[in-house]
Parts: sequence; C-alpha cells; structure tokens
Amino acid sequence: MLQGTLDMLILRTLVMGPAHGHTIAGVIEHTSENTLEVEQGSLYPALHRLEDRGLLASEWGVSENNRKAKFYRLTPKGRRHLAAQTSRWRQMTRAIGLILGEHAK
Repeated sequence: MLQGTLDMLILRTLVMGPAHGHTIAGVIEHTSENTLEVEQGSLYPALHRLEDRGLLASEWGVSENNRKAKFYRLTPKGRRHLAAQTSRWRQMTRAIGLILGEHAK
C-alpha cells in the first residue's frame, strides 16, 4: 500500500463505529474484495500512531469471541483529518487517471 493509505483506510473503517484491530483488518479486506491484505505488523503500529496523533481514542473491552481487546474509535480530529485526506486522495487519483489516459468525469 502507498504510504498513508492504511491510515486513511483505518479511519474510514471506524466511521461505522468502534472496532478492535482484527475487525478493522477484516473490514478493509472484505470491503476491498480481498484485494488489500492488512498485516498485523502494519496494522497495530498504524493504530498506535493514529492514537498518538489524537485521531483515534481507545478503550479495553471484550470481543465477540469473549476475549479482552482494545477497541478504537474515531475522534472529532480524526473525522476532520479523514475528510481532508479523502479529498486529497480523490484529487490525486483523478490526476493519475488523467495521465493514464482515463477521461475526466
């Protein structure tokens, strides 16, 4: 994945509500029709980085299989950051599409 993309996908996944790491990875993989695989070695450092930046908050809870898990939720700052990053992503993908010969929409 391109640098910063995983962060944006994590933030987008949490728009739906709080989730723990395993669920976040599963949603990204399922929603991308299994095109994107999220490795734990990338996911958890990204979650901690986003939390350190104030874009996520977390609390301990119990997962659906009755295990202790850390649940992450989007903060207001995280929502604003996601909106800005989404806009930038759309501009970049449109520009790249134009260079690759796709027609403007």
